[in-house]
Amino acid sequence: MYPEAYIEYLAHFHGDRDYFECHEILEEYWKEADPGNKESIWVALILLAVSCYHHRRNNFSGASRTLKKAYSIFKKQELGCERLGLDYNRLHEQVDSLLEKIRLRQSYTSVNLPIADQTLVALCKNKCETKGFQWLKESNMADPELINRHAVRDRSNVISARLQALEERNNE
Repeated sequence: MYPEAYIEYLAHFHGDRDYFECHEILEEYWKEADPGNKESIWVALILLAVSCYHHRRNNFSGASRTLKKAYSIFKKQELGCERLGLDYNRLHEQVDSLLEKIRLRQSYTSVNLPIADQTLVALCKNKCETKGFQWLKESNMADPELINRHAVRDRSNVISARLQALEERNNE
């Protein structure tokens, strides 16, 4: 009923609060499911995770910029939100509230998406349990790897894949 990548995204979003991983998971899925569509619901969810990542790092400019883009897409995606088991009106209110919080430069607090479908909640809780996450756990603000994931992640496989692709293009 729901794409596995979406359930993974929600498990990370509400479990370990790894917003960087949320971005990675859904970006890959979006490129397969709805490539090139910058107004896709997947893009809005990616931008929401990126905004949370920036907000947690006190990058208010980045958080505001990405959340405004997400908001613009969400406003056009009422049906998309409903298809993904989200309460559109509550999400709309939540994003409004987050934008105001960021505008006022208030500290980050963990965000819980308004999931309306209890079957989806059960799927996400199960995924969290499988991964060893606690559903709706607050973000661990003392974990530098979580807070600064972009700077500390292992990118060796990405670099290797890019070098291999470059080598293949050069050999053609």
